Amino acid sequence: MTDTGDHRVGSDVAPSPRRVPSLLVGLGVIAIGLALMLAGGYATSRWPFAFDRVILVSLRAWHGPSWLPKVAADITALGGGVVLTIVVVAVVGLLLVQRLWLTALAIGAASLSAGMMVDLVKGLAVRTRPDLVPHLVDVTGYSFPSGHAASSACIYLTLAALGGQVTPDRATRRYLLVIAVLLVGAIGSSRVYLGVHWPSDVIGGWSFGTLWALGWWIATAGARRAIGGEHLDRAARD
Repeated sequence: MTDTGDHRVGSDVAPSPRRVPSLLVGLGVIAIGLALMLAGGYATSRWPFAFDRVILVSLRAWHGPSWLPKVAADITALGGGVVLTIVVVAVVGLLLVQRLWLTALAIGAASLSAGMMVDLVKGLAVRTRPDLVPHLVDVTGYSFPSGHAASSACIYLTLAALGGQVTPDRATRRYLLVIAVLLVGAIGSSRVYLGVHWPSDVIGGWSFGTLWALGWWIATAGARRAIGGEHLDRAARD
């Protein structure tokens, strides 16, 4: 009796593991970010953190060069609602011109919903702003999370992450990410220097924004694979 070499019997073939859809993974990451921010809002509104006071008082005691308050105010404006809206509209418009419909839709949805989530947590945490030092810019509303830190992280990091998915050049992708991280870091730090946020407000905003961008990056990549990719219609453009 000869051996045919074919040992593939139906009952012996191990079933291939079922993969969790990237869309669900991305939504899970976003949900974790929101849950952590809600927990942070609960904690910071009830228990003071010693490092918050130390950093605020130390920064104001140092103060820095005479030109720094003006520079900090200009940097903090880069995380304001008007500037972020202009940036998102401009980028989404560029993507639509290039017929990158999925990326444009994802960036628009991520940016719009991020603001809603930040406002939701602010209303639930109701943490008062620091009054240890005079504010160097006018502010209103609650303190946690820092809207500038959270919104800039959500939007600039999402732009870099999703823009990188449709950018073939690796050096360009790295450049986009570095610029986004530097912007987000400078904006959040400026809020503490100006005396309008506790450091923990900014840390909470950065953490949420990072997970938000990561979640949308995973979900959008999965959606792109599901539709068979996203390509520029070069013939139509020419």
